[in-house]
Amino acid sequence: MKKKYLRFIGLAVSIPFLLVFFSNFVIDYAADGKTYNEVNAIPKNRVGLILGTSKKIKGGAPNPYYTYRIDATVRLYKSGKIDFVLVSGDNGTIYYNEPTTIQKDLVKRGIPKNKIFLDYAGFRTLDSVIRAKEVFGLESVTIISQEFHNKRAVYLAEKKGMKAIGYNAKDVSGRQGFKVRFREHLARVKVFIDLTFNTGPKFYGEKIKIE
Repeated sequence: MKKKYLRFIGLAVSIPFLLVFFSNFVIDYAADGKTYNEVNAIPKNRVGLILGTSKKIKGGAPNPYYTYRIDATVRLYKSGKIDFVLVSGDNGTIYYNEPTTIQKDLVKRGIPKNKIFLDYAGFRTLDSVIRAKEVFGLESVTIISQEFHNKRAVYLAEKKGMKAIGYNAKDVSGRQGFKVRFREHLARVKVFIDLTFNTGPKFYGEKIKIE
């Protein structure tokens, strides 16, 4: 009886680890060679999709993930690797608006406002990717975020019928980077749950042409 109990405990502990390992292995393998660190190496796409995040972290300090994604988007645009920017982020309340905040900073950095389109319902990566295809009509896209995030987004985009590559913004190390990476492992497990149940975005809405 004791051996059966211990075996059950061992199984219950090992299954989550196996799920995390499987999810990370599949996504990393599928996205291998589809994300780029150098702007000169990445193929051109008409539209770059920047995935939103908050400008500030708790306490009011600048969020380096945000800053580095802005830098990466500007670099791509000014190098002629994208013609338009689709900003996808959370606009859940009147006090929190990722897309508009990102747009303002991109304009300050020299990207014309008429080259920037906003997706206010990119509440999570799944929503951003599906809406890029279904609402904004994109068949191919360059996703802009940190490498670990890009790989997940590229994998999702391909599963939803898009041709996607990623341009890797500078990563973040230290304690903040560790916490985000830990959450990423769980988010990758959620990818397969969402795909299994064919989860859609929170909102669709009328189609918008990027031109």
